[in-house]
Amino acid sequence: MTALPAPSLPERLVPARRRRGAEAPERTLRPAPEPKRGRPRLAYAIIATAAVGVIFAVQMLLSIAMTEGAYEADKYELRQIKLSQESQKLREEIDAMESPQYLAQRAEALGMVPNNAPVYLRLSDGAVLGQPAAAKAIGGGDSALVPNALLDGVPPTGDAAAGETPGVEAQGAQAPPAGEAAPIVPATGLPTPTTH
Repeated sequence: MTALPAPSLPERLVPARRRRGAEAPERTLRPAPEPKRGRPRLAYAIIATAAVGVIFAVQMLLSIAMTEGAYEADKYELRQIKLSQESQKLREEIDAMESPQYLAQRAEALGMVPNNAPVYLRLSDGAVLGQPAAAKAIGGGDSALVPNALLDGVPPTGDAAAGETPGVEAQGAQAPPAGEAAPIVPATGLPTPTTH
């Protein structure tokens, strides 16, 4: 192998040699000074504590308000259910009192009897169709009657409706003549036609 000469560095890159005669400042190790810390201010601590307290109080108040609102909503739901049940009960009573059986009982209690020969009035020309005849009471037993189970315990006369005077008879109502028997009024239900 051949030895190559080492490249020489330019003089400006070569470090300067220290002079021995000049005194260098003495260097010693010592601890670094502590940085100055700012004292925590009491105002910041009070503000932070007050903010936490306010947040806690607001959260408690909101929780109490929501709980109270839930109880109030529950109370209104129970009241609505109760009113709904009462409304349904009243609707069933109205349906029972609008039934044909109840209307027939009320009519019979007022002295009305069904007419087997009805007469009709034609509105276009005012003509009377049919022969008018006095209505006669229907005779028969309870075998042909269709009772209404919803009317059990309801008196046939019922309470007087608003605007109705109880116990007032019609002006034209008369007692049957002495020779005729009193009309037979079915005790319950509607008279039904005999089909056989």
